Amino acid sequence: MSNPSFVGRLAAGVLAISAIATLAVAHQYALGALRIIHPWSSPTPPGAPTAVGYLSIINTGATPDRLLGGSTPAAAKLELHEMSSVGGVMRMRPLPGGLVLPPGGTVTLSPGGDHFMFIGLKRPFALGDRIPATLNFEHGGSVRVEFHVDPPAYHPSPMPGMAMPGGKGM
Repeated sequence: MSNPSFVGRLAAGVLAISAIATLAVAHQYALGALRIIHPWSSPTPPGAPTAVGYLSIINTGATPDRLLGGSTPAAAKLELHEMSSVGGVMRMRPLPGGLVLPPGGTVTLSPGGDHFMFIGLKRPFALGDRIPATLNFEHGGSVRVEFHVDPPAYHPSPMPGMAMPGGKGM
């Protein structure tokens, strides 16, 4: 006869893995020659004023474009930021000129590097949320996307010196 406690734990584990697998499915958007791959963010603690957003953009075209920024109903502002290390200190600053997307190249916004900042959150981001946003490009125009709020452990690259709920980096 099987152990009911073991069966319950096994079922809970299978459900948890299924939920993470469902959340982890990559999603993408197209705008002319641009491919926007898996916009994502992490859950935020209650009362957090900001959140971060990441994605990759592939420019399949023969000419450069530029990611200028974006907007979202989920926050007062959606800004592009860059991370840099100056004298061993991590610094973050806005990129008002945007990011160049070279022809045939890929630009990745990731933890510890360039990223979006959701500033003035209207509510916390919860696991499983889909955060609508519009991304603006210099030549390509605008495209609506959704940032999936994924489990912090799904994206293992921590941002040095910054912690998220559960002890994971942003």
